Amino acid sequence: MADLSPLELAAVALIFVWSGFVRSGLGFGGAVLALPFLLLIHDDALLFLPLIAVHLIVFSVWITWRSHRDARRAQPDSQNDQRADWDYLRRALKVMIVPKMLGVMGLLTLPPRITSVIILLVVSFYALGYVINRPIQVKNVWMERVLLAGGAYFSGTSLTGAPLIIPAFASRVSKFRLRNTLFVLWLILTVIKLGSFLAFGVDLQLVHHLWLFPCALVGHLIGERFHHQIVAAETPRFFQVLGVTLLAVSGVGLLKAFEVLA
Repeated sequence: MADLSPLELAAVALIFVWSGFVRSGLGFGGAVLALPFLLLIHDDALLFLPLIAVHLIVFSVWITWRSHRDARRAQPDSQNDQRADWDYLRRALKVMIVPKMLGVMGLLTLPPRITSVIILLVVSFYALGYVINRPIQVKNVWMERVLLAGGAYFSGTSLTGAPLIIPAFASRVSKFRLRNTLFVLWLILTVIKLGSFLAFGVDLQLVHHLWLFPCALVGHLIGERFHHQIVAAETPRFFQVLGVTLLAVSGVGLLKAFEVLA
């Protein structure tokens, strides 16, 4: 980041605060909601992905440990049980592991921009159902598997598989357990991705963690407060926030994709 101006570095810092906030507040979006803005500053995803990956691993470990600690203190039959849903995680990972590895290896069948447009249109379709309080439930097991496999593949290529993964998990995991379940999933998927960075000699930008990690931490702590308010709200409100967020992500991605295609 030596070539960035002080103003650009300040913008990067604010975006990492935002990244920490959405990651903690919603349980996803740390990469997919931050990358479009980061790429406006410097059009090289490999400059930022290792930073996001390390932050995601650190905060996922933190959240998972706290979830495990709180679960040991809570009543097993509590309605507000926020433990990770390990049963669904195991089932989902059986579907996701092979596409994840294919994504890590960079195997591709469609042009990246065309594939991105298809994914974002599908995500927008699902998100709209949440916004109008008519969420589409993934009742068909094959639809669920396609979403999980597609999300895993794009998580392998760029850590941006959340928009496809979220509808499947949100339809199978209770709202109280969704965020912590997703954090465990992000931890597993990101460790695999970070391993590929190490294997291919990608610069992890370790020196920049000294000033960007505190930025992400500030956002994370603010997001914690936001998450508690959202979970305490009625279920329709929770899914409306989820849908608006996904629509925003999809809109930014579609605009960027169509600009390139044009």
